[in-house]
Amino acid sequence: MGFLANKTNSLAHTKWMCKYHIVFIPKYRRKIIYNQVRRDLIEIFQLLCKYKGVEIIEGHMMPDHVHILVSIPPKISISSFVGYLKSKSALQIFDRHSNLKYKYGNRKFWAEGYYVSTVGLNEKTIAKYIREQESHDIALDKLSVREYEDPFSDGGFRKKINRFDR
Repeated sequence: MGFLANKTNSLAHTKWMCKYHIVFIPKYRRKIIYNQVRRDLIEIFQLLCKYKGVEIIEGHMMPDHVHILVSIPPKISISSFVGYLKSKSALQIFDRHSNLKYKYGNRKFWAEGYYVSTVGLNEKTIAKYIREQESHDIALDKLSVREYEDPFSDGGFRKKINRFDR
């Protein structure tokens, strides 16, 4: 895909290279993008992008958000494309995983809003960032892991009582 990502595309009277980095999250930022849902979302995004003539340059499904780097024809606005991608993918996810209807009422899988930035000459930097996002998050989680003592366990309660008795 790297070769295709650097070419200039064309329409009837237009040469273009419009690339966008898009990030959006599931409703309530639930960590739902795992296993089967993740595989289905990848397949759904590929199919929906193909329908619109959008090329996926790089993409990554995190447990609680989606990073995607796409090349979109200028005849499609970024807001209409993201709305299309989120609404159609939500409908297809609910069709494939009917048990999610009870967690996400009214068939709203994605939270409102999204982040988007245009990508110019720093495309490789953005693609690398998307690729390494998961390993970076895992490394941060390992740094911040602390073993907390359960205050409601018998041992923790006795320690607190003994502190107050002094």
